[in-house]
Amino acid sequence: MIKRAVLVLFVSGLCVGCDQVTKGIAREGLDGGRAISYMGDFLQLQLAENYGGMLSFGSSLSGEHRFLILTVFVAIALTGFFLFALLSKKMTTLQIISISLVLGGGLGNLIDRLLNDGAVIDFLVVGIGNVRTAVFNFADVAILLGALVLLVARGKSSSPTDQMPPQQLEP
Repeated sequence: MIKRAVLVLFVSGLCVGCDQVTKGIAREGLDGGRAISYMGDFLQLQLAENYGGMLSFGSSLSGEHRFLILTVFVAIALTGFFLFALLSKKMTTLQIISISLVLGGGLGNLIDRLLNDGAVIDFLVVGIGNVRTAVFNFADVAILLGALVLLVARGKSSSPTDQMPPQQLEP
């Protein structure tokens, strides 16, 4: 249990630290609205405040509703992730790491909401030509990576053929 707690705290703490440092650098070094391009315009740095969730979902809600959904509900969900990562007995190390990535990314964005009047600092855009992502941050990358790794890890630990009884063929 102690090893698991150390792993969860280390991975999620590393995510929060990287997220907050990169957001601080973005706040200090980027001019709001103007994009800086790198790698042949594949990567753009552009400072943005996001009052909603992913893809600005919920940004048009009232301040009270945004606070309840994007701060209170997220804090409760992250507490659940933390407890699940610590207490679930059937999780592999890879699954624990993936949940820790989601937890760390969620905490990074939650810290932003608490310190920036409900806004999350976003600053990364990737794409080719006119096909581009929405503006995102390191926390979003950690959440997405954690979710993808968890899906892959779950798929490897239990395939559908392992769970289904063998079928009898009728003549």
